[in-house]
Amino acid sequence: MKNDNDPNYIVKVEQAIAQKFGEETIQNPTNGWDENKEKVYLEQAQELYKKQKKNDESNDKVDVNGIKVSKKLLSRDSKTGCPVCKAFSHSTRDDVSLVKFECCYKCYIKWVEGREERWQEGWRPNET
Repeated sequence: MKNDNDPNYIVKVEQAIAQKFGEETIQNPTNGWDENKEKVYLEQAQELYKKQKKNDESNDKVDVNGIKVSKKLLSRDSKTGCPVCKAFSHSTRDDVSLVKFECCYKCYIKWVEGREERWQEGWRPNET
């Protein structure tokens, strides 16, 4: 189909594309664009970038005793005691367990590990 001497080659290609896929496939993308649409687009892009930046900052990981922990977990107020065994929190592992499972790490190992679903549904050990 290509002929180096044919000055209408591009026009023929566009016509073939339009015939096969429709007229909108050969339209210039800026035909329906105006200043108002540009302004709305830029506002949406700025909003998206702000959300992404905020999300990225909250998902940053911090090294705590060789374990990567989300800043989101560490920025919360530390709970002082375990509601299950009433022991006071002394380590970062306790803080993480308190935030996620509402018990210290010792109770997590004893009561929760392997039974997370039951724990999340509300089961707790008896007082005795």
